[in-house]
Amino acid sequence: MERRERVEAPEPGRPEDAAARGLGRRALLRAAGLGAGVLAAGAAGTSGAAEAAGASTATGATGAARAARGTPATAAGPGHATGAGARAAGGPDLPLVDGPDFPIGAFWPPHPFASTLERYQELADAGFTFFITGDYLSDARSAAYALGLADQVGLKALVAADPRMLALAHYLTVTDDRSVASSITTADATAWVRAALDGYTAHPSFAGFNLYDEPAPARFANVGALTALMRSAAPALLPYANINRGNGDTYRTFVRNYLDAAQPSMVSFDRYPFLTTGLDSAYFETWAIVRAAALQAGIPAWTYIQSTGFSNHPVPTASQLAWQVNTSLAYGCKGIQYFTYWTPDPARGEGYTEALITTDGRRTPLYDAATVLNTGWLQPVGRQLKPLVSESVQHANDAPLPVGTTAFAPGAYLSAVAGDAAIVGLFSDPRDSEVRYLLVTNRDPDRSATVRVTPDAGNVAAVAGFDPGKGTYGALPAGQVTVRLAAGGAALYRLTLTSAV
Repeated sequence: MERRERVEAPEPGRPEDAAARGLGRRALLRAAGLGAGVLAAGAAGTSGAAEAAGASTATGATGAARAARGTPATAAGPGHATGAGARAAGGPDLPLVDGPDFPIGAFWPPHPFASTLERYQELADAGFTFFITGDYLSDARSAAYALGLADQVGLKALVAADPRMLALAHYLTVTDDRSVASSITTADATAWVRAALDGYTAHPSFAGFNLYDEPAPARFANVGALTALMRSAAPALLPYANINRGNGDTYRTFVRNYLDAAQPSMVSFDRYPFLTTGLDSAYFETWAIVRAAALQAGIPAWTYIQSTGFSNHPVPTASQLAWQVNTSLAYGCKGIQYFTYWTPDPARGEGYTEALITTDGRRTPLYDAATVLNTGWLQPVGRQLKPLVSESVQHANDAPLPVGTTAFAPGAYLSAVAGDAAIVGLFSDPRDSEVRYLLVTNRDPDRSATVRVTPDAGNVAAVAGFDPGKGTYGALPAGQVTVRLAAGGAALYRLTLTSAV
């Protein structure tokens, strides 16, 4: 069942006991399909459709391009800042984390009986760049078959339930201290990791392993051990994990302890904000905590967005889907993952209703909404934002101010933000100190907004708006910028600074 405030999970046990142990939804979904094999081994100047999907219409957003392709000063590759947990500078690029393309992931792909080339092409056509295996793709053969289909349509894949990796992550402890119960030596664990890799590395789509979903603190060190083994055995593949949600100082400590112990190359979390009772008031605080921790560690932060209905969570609308994407981008997100793509079987519990694709394979309205959002907005805007560094995120005209957020205050680049409530994210380009980038996001997921942004006249020489349809920035008149945002929408701007800044 849903435990939104939980920051610790019980110790792992048998897959069939997952529900009783209170594991998170995605862990429960995976565990229910494992079987006995485990232990055996939105934008400016675009069409109305794009605007409805999360784009905005801003004054004068046309003209020549100046794409941002900066690399952080501590970068080991394009768009990836190397922190304590990341690989050493000069190492190989990682799939999804590195490169110019913004990672857009699908959790719960087509099940084995629906795993056809046409279905995987449908997934790629919706603008997804990768998926995480699940939905009964729970053995090496079915996962490899899915990778073969992904090879043909240009998708990447993270394998979530390889029996060897699952056993190492959930049921054993990697240590050379043989007094530890259920321990496996580093040498033996390395052999298992290499054997698991051998089953997939022939596939160009193979991006790495999903090592653990929502590990408890007691498993943090083991996730770190497996991450290190993967880096040693396959430095060009991504060791991935997703952590739980939470709030306050307890969660801040939880995230810091995870990063210290696991030393990940990126951090992913989930919090699903739309409840049957309204918006989850703790959503922004969770994002703020993860954002701060990721910046301190110098690694990208990814998140999951709610794209299905389940216990106490309604099916989101198209504008609510866009709102989750755009608020996450404002908080510096470098990877978006949909929970879920295919609708989980309601017999699994938690009252799953509809996702992008129904249980019997029909497209829902969310499939079309996600396709427009992903291809018309997130892909082009994500390419702009991915190499940038989040400098600040503030809430303007937002009363009462949500817990854990920062109210807008005039600064070096913006003198005022007036009109309707908005979230303003400011970004720097590590390779160009003379520009800043501004993402203005509608605070309301259900209603349109008009926001008036006033750049600081002494420090900002020019403003240009990004047109995702053209992939270009167009110069705007000097002075105040008026942006009209669709429900859940956002607009991206480039600020050219004066030489004095």
